[in-house]
Formats: sequence, C-alpha cells, structure tokens
Amino acid sequence: MATAAATHVTRSDAPALTAPIVFLGRLLFSLIFLMASFNHFRAQTIAFAASQGVPLASFAVPLAGIIALFGSLSILVGYRAKIGAWLIVLFLIGVTPMHNFWAISDPMMQQIQMIMFMKNLSMLGGALLITQLGAGPWSVDKK
Repeated sequence: MATAAATHVTRSDAPALTAPIVFLGRLLFSLIFLMASFNHFRAQTIAFAASQGVPLASFAVPLAGIIALFGSLSILVGYRAKIGAWLIVLFLIGVTPMHNFWAISDPMMQQIQMIMFMKNLSMLGGALLITQLGAGPWSVDKK
C-alpha cells in the first residue's frame, strides 16, 4: 500500500502537472486548424468548395484559411486565446455544413462525411470551452 500512496498525486502536485497538460491540449487542438489553414489557399480546395455550392468560393475559402490560421496560432501560444477560439467557432460554423452526410446516398461516403461532421461538432465544443476558460497556464495571456 505504500507504493500506491507514493504514486498518488496530491493537490500540491496538481499545479505542476496542469501547465504542461493544458499546453499539450492547446497544441493538439490547434494543430488540425493550423495544418488545414494552408490548404484553403490551394486551387483544388477552392474548386471543391465551389462545387459544393459555397458562394464566392475564391474569396470565402482563403478567408476561412486566414481565420483558421489566426485562431489556431492564438490558441497555441495563448495570446488572446478566447478571441482565437471565437475565430475557430466561426470557422467551424462555416465549414461544418459542407459535410452534409444526410444528403449522400453512397454508404461509404455517407459514413466518412458523418465522421467529419461529428469531428467538427466535437471541435466546436472544445472551441466553445476555450472561449469561456481561456488559454490557461504557459500562455502569453498568463504573463
């Protein structure tokens, strides 16, 4: 039993563990938006969005890339992370309806689009949490 007590995390240890875990969470959350943002400047991405009915795709898609880029960097470094999270919310509200799995007849494509839709809803939930809780420790906002 002494071993279990030795490995138990006490309240005084929690702050030492909190900062790196929160930073890792911000890194992992923002990484998908950071990497995806650059694709929004590719002709293929703009053409796909236009084929899906996105109005003014040649303007809207790069704008979405800029929003995703600034939002993800803001969350990653923790500088005005609540604003950055609202940018990610805006981005996700704009792109999530493109995964309209309910309108697809091919079962495999329907499953893929449903997964993408649900992934976006999950990330929307995470972004909404950041809009309220901020960046946490190890952030520019905390300094």
